[in-house]
Amino acid sequence: MKTLMSLILLLGSFLPLVVIAAAPKNEKPPVEMTVYRSPTCGCCGKWLEHMKQDGFVVKDIQTEDMDAIKRQHGVPDNLKSCHTALVGGYVVEGHVPASDIRSLLEKKPAVVGVGVPGMPAGTPGMEMGGRKDPYAVVQFDKNGQATVFHDYSGQ
Repeated sequence: MKTLMSLILLLGSFLPLVVIAAAPKNEKPPVEMTVYRSPTCGCCGKWLEHMKQDGFVVKDIQTEDMDAIKRQHGVPDNLKSCHTALVGGYVVEGHVPASDIRSLLEKKPAVVGVGVPGMPAGTPGMEMGGRKDPYAVVQFDKNGQATVFHDYSGQ
């Protein structure tokens, strides 16, 4: 019996190593985001699915007054799109790819947020077969000044 207990204790000391070794290396950590959108917008729902597939935990808030949400969070008029998200202290406006949001959260630039103005075909949630409009993800500051964060015009 003493030998059995020694064996159990010995194996137990290796168990955390086995669990760590078995964990997937490329798994992205879950990130919570709050998304404000119109209840009648279908493309917003598709974008939410894109976020969830990339590991984001989405709180979906449907509202009829999107303009008030955009004003409250400093989205410049020329960068408006259909939905507005809050994640990691940043504003995400429109159909921004999940990879760019993760890059934003990793780089932590001194900006209010990022956005994709309008609703370009081929962006997440705006898939239209093989059609892909050129577009850019822009970052914007508290003064509404925007610069390119990621350029997708060469697709």
